[in-house]
Amino acid sequence: MSSIKIYYSSLSGSREVKQRQEEFTRILDTYKIKYELIDISVSLKILQEMRMKVSTPKALPPQILNGQEYCGDFEMFHKAKENKEILKFLKME
Repeated sequence: MSSIKIYYSSLSGSREVKQRQEEFTRILDTYKIKYELIDISVSLKILQEMRMKVSTPKALPPQILNGQEYCGDFEMFHKAKENKEILKFLKME
């Protein structure tokens, strides 16, 4: 069983970040994949947790994990979508 987690920001002032976050959730909903949204804007601790898990000190949302395993960022997700490899990207196959 997968445990997909999306780190996102509910307070992003960037339209691009908002659109990317929406695309993540829209695609996962299309595939009927359950996920947990983790809002990094709630606390600095959650932002630092996300950056530690993705091993990138300046990582921005959205970032996606399957359990504790990092899947990737939006660019990687978009590439997987274009190649019809969403489940592989999410480490679900």
